[in-house]
Amino acid sequence: IKEGAKWEQHWAYTPIARPALPKVSTEWSKNAIDKFILARLTKENIKPSPEADRRTLIRRLSFDLTGLPPSYSEVRDFVADRSPDAYEKVVNRLLSSQRYGERLAIYWLDLVRYADTRGYHGDQNQEITPYRDYVINAFNANKPFDQFTREQLAGDLIPSPSQDQRIASGYNKLLMTTEEGGSQAKEYMAKYAADRVRNVSAVWMGSTMGCCQCHDHKYDPFSTHDFYSMAAFFADVKQTAVGGLDVTEFPTTEQATKIAQLSAQIGLLSTKLNTQTAALDNEMATWETAGVKAKLPNSVADVLKIEAGKRSDKQKQDLTAYFRSIAPSLASVRNERAALQGELDSVNRVVRKSMITTAVAPAEMRVLPRGNWQDDSGAIVSPAVPAFLEQVNTGGKRANRLDLANWLVSPKNPLTSRVMVNRLWALLFGHGLCRSVEDFGLQGVPPIYPELLDWLAADYVEHGWDTKRIIKQIVMSAAYRQSSVPTAAAMQRDPANDLFARQGRKRLDAEFVRDNALTVSGLLDNRLGGTSAKPYQPPHYWDYLNFPMRTWQADSGYDQYRRGLYVYWCRTYLQPSLLAFDAPTREECTSARVVSNTPQQALVLLNDPTYVEAARVLAESVILEKNASPQLNLQSLFRHALQRNPTVEESKGLLEIFRKHRQDYQSDPAECDALLKVGEHKVALEIDKVELAAWTSLSRIVLNLHESITRN
Repeated sequence: IKEGAKWEQHWAYTPIARPALPKVSTEWSKNAIDKFILARLTKENIKPSPEADRRTLIRRLSFDLTGLPPSYSEVRDFVADRSPDAYEKVVNRLLSSQRYGERLAIYWLDLVRYADTRGYHGDQNQEITPYRDYVINAFNANKPFDQFTREQLAGDLIPSPSQDQRIASGYNKLLMTTEEGGSQAKEYMAKYAADRVRNVSAVWMGSTMGCCQCHDHKYDPFSTHDFYSMAAFFADVKQTAVGGLDVTEFPTTEQATKIAQLSAQIGLLSTKLNTQTAALDNEMATWETAGVKAKLPNSVADVLKIEAGKRSDKQKQDLTAYFRSIAPSLASVRNERAALQGELDSVNRVVRKSMITTAVAPAEMRVLPRGNWQDDSGAIVSPAVPAFLEQVNTGGKRANRLDLANWLVSPKNPLTSRVMVNRLWALLFGHGLCRSVEDFGLQGVPPIYPELLDWLAADYVEHGWDTKRIIKQIVMSAAYRQSSVPTAAAMQRDPANDLFARQGRKRLDAEFVRDNALTVSGLLDNRLGGTSAKPYQPPHYWDYLNFPMRTWQADSGYDQYRRGLYVYWCRTYLQPSLLAFDAPTREECTSARVVSNTPQQALVLLNDPTYVEAARVLAESVILEKNASPQLNLQSLFRHALQRNPTVEESKGLLEIFRKHRQDYQSDPAECDALLKVGEHKVALEIDKVELAAWTSLSRIVLNLHESITRN
């Protein structure tokens, strides 16, 4: 420094300013993004990769924007469409699809650690699925990200909050909680406070503030005081430290109307059943005179032993109330009310419930020395954002969660927009402009294109936090459309593709691997939103879940074929086929999933009932086309599964396997029957069983291909 070294603030904490566009040739560039990429590649003497073939482009777009493969007809039409806006038409169609919101929701649910169970100890069920629907609908409606942020952190604090905003506030309840007997309430309230700080700082700030729970951050300018000041924003969240969870009912408009109608009818009948009339007095007198032979409750029998004139008012009331419950003249009324009550109970059983945030008087928040929840010697803190950043201005009043949300999405905040556009870039290229999408601090990796990152971040804010717009800009770029096949020179110069001189190549996320198989087989259920689904799972997988003990009951009918997004998310025992493909348990924020390549994954694709059934149904659809030859059947199979025709070599090898398997199943009917019994979808009776089993084997192979589960 004495010698003249210039101190510069860490790049992520500097104010965002839109940089000027580089001056480069416009021949390759399709928009501003390409100018930044091309300027750097030119400097490095590297040429961009050529544009990918059209089949690859539409498969890439479909998986990136919807998580689902295109159909063969969609690929064929796009390949044939040579109009200048052919590509943009596909982009617009996919961004308008309801599947887009589902695709984005999966990533968001990873970030906010959404799950259907509580995580700690017994990992009991929790009601929160309406929050998932809120996220899907918000992305589909292109809700501005700043409003999306406010509604989740502080939907309950918005004046006259809507039902959606109240549901959105369930974000604050997505952390892990416990009802383990003997747990210390004070300890768990400290855990919950720390969890919320870790998640908010990770999701919106790309920061590792969790390090500050016990000491000042060793690398970034966050202090322990900052940590607990952030926790104080959430001190007003009503929270059961140890025990059950509060839920709120959210009936649909139709359900609410039905409930009101039934309740009104039941109320009228109840009034009639609770009203003693002269006619009922006469009927009761006859009943008493005739002598009561039926077995009566002791309390009623005792009253009947007392002369009528000597009974107290309460005894008279109890006797008339009992008589009305058995009076023959009221039998039809009782039956009608019972029927209506049964109908009301049925409606109430399917009304969805969700945890939401309710604000209460803020609890005291102290700095916990070394994170020790038993040490009350630390200073009391008020809600505040990290001291080195621009502060929240509340005019002297105590800052609340809405103030925090407004601060996070303020144009003056240097983190949130950078973090968000970097994550969107990572979803569309395989890794971010800043590779450490989870850490924008000094331990993270600086962006290889800092000006491009800032340009995108500034553009995002200036255009109203329009997420679809920023995604469209990225996918319309020439950089995005590049081939993912590297040249030898590219592998030598830039093996990790940090410079984006080519597209990325990645295995599909766990949910999309499953969705792909269900889609190409025709089994996928496309209903939007709803409760969680339970696909096939080994019957004893949950044997070690206690408090209470539970058994997995797989869904039947359409629910069995719902998208992976809707699979019941059990934190301690995640659905095993999703776990095999690296789906996170969602105990903490997951900014980037691990991507592994293991033998277990191949075994899942070959043997998991979901994939065996999908292969069988795919084989059925091919056979029912009544193609003239096995070669044409194979061509149809490839078109369904991969949206292309098989090569000569592929055809030769696979048809040899088909003939061998057909012969094997012909000689072993029991094995043939066993294969066709997998899954609940009924076998088409008009198809020869041996033929179906052989084509099912071939379908299993095709669904197991690297190409089937890879986005290029």
